[in-house]
Amino acid sequence: MLGADRGHASRLWLVGLLPLVLLAGLILLMVRTGPADALRGEGVPPVEVLTFQRVELTPRGITAVVLNDGPDPVTIAQVQVDDAYWQFTVEPKTLPHLRQATLAIPYPWVEGETHRVKVLTSTGVVFEHEIAVAVPTPKPGWRFFGVFTLIGIYVGVVPVMIGLLWYPLVRRLGQQGLDFLLALTVGLLLFLLVDASAEGFEVAAGLPRSYQGIPLFAFAGIAAYLALEALGVWLRKRSSARREQAGWILALLIAVGIGLHNLGEGLAIGAAFALGEAALGSLLIIGFAMHNTTEGLAIVVPLAKQTNAGSRVPIRALAALGLLGGLPAIAGAWIGGFVYSQVWALVFLGFGVGAIAQVVAQILGQMAGDEPLPRYLATRPVLAGLLAGFVVMYTTGLLIG
Repeated sequence: MLGADRGHASRLWLVGLLPLVLLAGLILLMVRTGPADALRGEGVPPVEVLTFQRVELTPRGITAVVLNDGPDPVTIAQVQVDDAYWQFTVEPKTLPHLRQATLAIPYPWVEGETHRVKVLTSTGVVFEHEIAVAVPTPKPGWRFFGVFTLIGIYVGVVPVMIGLLWYPLVRRLGQQGLDFLLALTVGLLLFLLVDASAEGFEVAAGLPRSYQGIPLFAFAGIAAYLALEALGVWLRKRSSARREQAGWILALLIAVGIGLHNLGEGLAIGAAFALGEAALGSLLIIGFAMHNTTEGLAIVVPLAKQTNAGSRVPIRALAALGLLGGLPAIAGAWIGGFVYSQVWALVFLGFGVGAIAQVVAQILGQMAGDEPLPRYLATRPVLAGLLAGFVVMYTTGLLIG
């Protein structure tokens, strides 16, 4: 009987593999016969799309990483810097689809000046990249490691910790005051959700089309949402007193969501300095620091609602939640400063968006309780809180520009 079951399972696997084998054969046939090339005809120039992935400035010159985003192979023939042909080395010289090449150009760039790098293919197509303000690219080392760590602390850890100091005041508020602050928290997070989504679409638009930026961004967001949802379910199952622990669980989920968002913020700051945009990086530090102070408030509000019922919040646990929300900004600054990649930036932004969306859904569900959500949102304290959250984030966001 056991042997018969195994034989049946083997036949099922074979049936399941058959469509894949046929699909592989069809693809091989199309590659061999080349129907698309036959339709295009002979003598038609290839479709060439070359994108600049990263440009670094070192004492030895300019190093550029380019990627073939087109369907046809691209051969790099010449390089111009500031409209002058310049010697260069490249490996490899001919790029198939989605292959990268690194160009080393011994050009004596001038710090603070604007430079334009042009790559000419064998067919004469020109692809250009502008270096707005030339500054040396940071290299991994203890000095820059320490600087980016300090930036992450300024942007993430310290502001979130400052926001936690509102806990004693929030704890003494009545029900209407808590409703206002919970709605304020939702307003803050919704603003972050919209802002991060807009940034994600902007990064996706700048990616090579082959990377399918918008689907990648959406998938990262959905994955983070479901992962955080699963974490919440797991925590509630482990909780012996679900009602008493609800505030802790919600605060933890908020801290995780904010941490994922701060990872993206740190990456943006590190990338701004790595790409030579020091003024933008400094402005981002100030603006994000003001934003993240309000994020500390978002963490303590669910805890304040719980402690009104008599529970206590140890200072150590409160600090741990603040670190969970703030420390990822340091990791983001490291990644952005040393190994910046638009693809990873998009993925991290998607994670942040999905996490924030899940946290907002959790808060709204707990706020309304048994009352219909639309009716609860229409109450005066909640409406005022939502509006206040938007106004606070919009006002501080003006500093980021």
